[in-house]
Amino acid sequence: MKKSLLILFTLFAVSTTASAQKFALIDMEYILENIPAYERANEQLEQVSRQWQSEVEKISEEAKTLYKNYQSQIASLSETQRGKKEEEIVAKEKSAAELRRKYFGPEGELYKKRESLMQPIQDEIYNAVKEIATQNGYAVVVDRASASSIIFASPSIDVSNEVLARLGYSN
Repeated sequence: MKKSLLILFTLFAVSTTASAQKFALIDMEYILENIPAYERANEQLEQVSRQWQSEVEKISEEAKTLYKNYQSQIASLSETQRGKKEEEIVAKEKSAAELRRKYFGPEGELYKKRESLMQPIQDEIYNAVKEIATQNGYAVVVDRASASSIIFASPSIDVSNEVLARLGYSN
């Protein structure tokens, strides 16, 4: 009995506190879709990613070719020649793996490129949201695109268009 009263009191306290606060929502996906610089950044990332993937695939293909040639010549190669060919194949495969890691690894070039292109856009959005929240007294602004626990939110608290307007984009 005491436990259920405590839970009920806690819920009442939370709902009373929450009702005193002002909340707003943004839809980050919607905002980003309406910012041309974001689309250009994605196109640049796609282009550089294809270029780097092509480089990695070229070296991987070279390794496969070396291996096929090795397989077809293995009977006619001396032990020393086989060792050299095997080392050459391993070195080429290692080169492809290193290049893949350099470009696409967790701290790779693609990650760095994405950061350099997207961070200014994200900072600009953050600053616009912060200004709107400060001016309108919002205690919390939630991104509905990433907040999967939001089941329903009134469109009246969505300030996405206001953010776009603050950034100089009208929709």
